[in-house]
Amino acid sequence: MAKPEETTVWWNQAHNRALMFQVLLGLAVALFFFFIGRNALHNLEQRGITTGFAFLGQKAGFGISQSLIPYSEVGSTFGRTFVVGLLNTLLVSALGIVCATILGFTIGVARLSSNWLIAKLASIYIEIFRNLPLLLQIFFWYFAVLRTLPSPRNSMQLGDWAFFLNIRGVIIPRPIYEQGFGLVLAALIISFAAMVFLKLWANKQQEKTGQQFPVLLISLAILAVVPTVAYYAAGTPLHWELPELKGFNFQGGISILPELAALLIALTVYTASLIAEIVRSGILSVSHGQTEAARALGLRQGKILRLVIIPQAMRVIIPQMTSQYLNLVKNSSLATAIGYPDLVSVFAGTTLNQTGQAIEIIAMTMAVYLTFSLTISFFMNWYNARSMMKER
Repeated sequence: MAKPEETTVWWNQAHNRALMFQVLLGLAVALFFFFIGRNALHNLEQRGITTGFAFLGQKAGFGISQSLIPYSEVGSTFGRTFVVGLLNTLLVSALGIVCATILGFTIGVARLSSNWLIAKLASIYIEIFRNLPLLLQIFFWYFAVLRTLPSPRNSMQLGDWAFFLNIRGVIIPRPIYEQGFGLVLAALIISFAAMVFLKLWANKQQEKTGQQFPVLLISLAILAVVPTVAYYAAGTPLHWELPELKGFNFQGGISILPELAALLIALTVYTASLIAEIVRSGILSVSHGQTEAARALGLRQGKILRLVIIPQAMRVIIPQMTSQYLNLVKNSSLATAIGYPDLVSVFAGTTLNQTGQAIEIIAMTMAVYLTFSLTISFFMNWYNARSMMKER
């Protein structure tokens, strides 16, 4: 006689219990935020404070010292101040990431140099700048260095070039684009695309034949020849507006604010000292036998570092570099200490004080930094996956 099938109680199944706890936790979190939001809206209503994003269409009525897009103190809205601050933050973050990466890699490799003097200088650089607070470094570059420069009338000039340095910043010529410059821009884009395809083709050829193709020299030649030919073929559609001293300040040209320069230098120098240690740890993680094997094949030290050591060290370097890039973007908010018009200073500062829309403005500012961080993390994770050694 067959035994009756035993029925398992729903609660005794681990999967079902886990699912139920997750649903309950999700409901608890949703109720918590619902209560917080309802309480905030009630308090705002009691105090007569309006909510919503209608304030973005109101006139701003204040000036901004640096704007990458057209901005008027009279006609621009609070929505435009948000865009201006966003672009200024993106500018200093992008420049800081590029400069800190280049300087950090250079210092990290230099610290492992066989030259005693170079290694010690790199070590001194790292130990000084990574142990000083970033805000203090920003103050140093702004107040102790850039604010001690001469007045516009006594500006420092770079040779015979129209480059001037004074207490109000760096003044450089402004490019004036004329009709036909689109052809030059198209040639520049085509040149970069050709360089990418050349690199991919050279990698495939090296895998097949084992021989290297001079990618760097050919790429530089493409980048120099193609846009130059397009430039003269279009009738030289680019001229320069030179800055001239008129009265107490320069007219014309492009002025790079000392606040931007101080913030960029401080972010670059500080982050590079941390990146240098990451690069050093990544290089030391590669087995010394790899170096000996490369030398046995007759490779020079430069090629050993570029073709053998660095590619293997990247699996250690990239995850840590991601954190430093995220920190650099978030540390750029310290710009408000010296008056650089970034997102926090212009939007979460001046705009918030004038409108009182604290919840909306802070939420938008947090969303921007969150988007920056997630974008950097996504790209670095993608690059890390491509850089990992593939096992055959």
